[in-house]
Amino acid sequence: MVTDRAPTEIDEAGWHWLRVKHVTGFPRNARDGYFPSHGVTRPAATTEADLPAVDEDRDGALPVDAETVADADRLALETTYLSGKWLIERPPEAVDDLWEAVVEDVAAERFWDAKVSTRAGCEAFGETEHAVLVFTPNYFDREDVDRVRRRLREVHGVTEAIRYRPDVYTLDGVHRETLGELTDSEASRFRD
Repeated sequence: MVTDRAPTEIDEAGWHWLRVKHVTGFPRNARDGYFPSHGVTRPAATTEADLPAVDEDRDGALPVDAETVADADRLALETTYLSGKWLIERPPEAVDDLWEAVVEDVAAERFWDAKVSTRAGCEAFGETEHAVLVFTPNYFDREDVDRVRRRLREVHGVTEAIRYRPDVYTLDGVHRETLGELTDSEASRFRD
């Protein structure tokens, strides 16, 4: 399904997110060119040697110990659930233009994947701002994570501090007992 409607125009109940594939028509697995273009290791080919370093100060993120972060990284490796996303918040008057630019970057394989909360989603979640999520396929590749952040900053004007959250932090079946504060919605692996 391809739609030409902006996130702020989508108010149908239950349609909380607009995924880039709804706009571009590309399923995630059709963007295989992203990996060689940016030198990113595919999650299935990632090994223990690729585990990222754990910054002790966590760049201003929630206070959790380094071992908990390392546990999450090992779980991500074990499950090959290595995707993650930068979270950008925008008010309704600014989100449509940013979303259009992000979709263009996904179509050009400068970004791997993205989604945005719709007007219906903002209302359902009780939010005044839209969430734009720009995904990378392998958060162990810090160079790619940082490249995407630089593009958001330099090309798309996202100059405020934003956070990067690995998808493993919200993996079904991962409970607070396993990852503690990392399961909190404000937790992040990287901040900028």
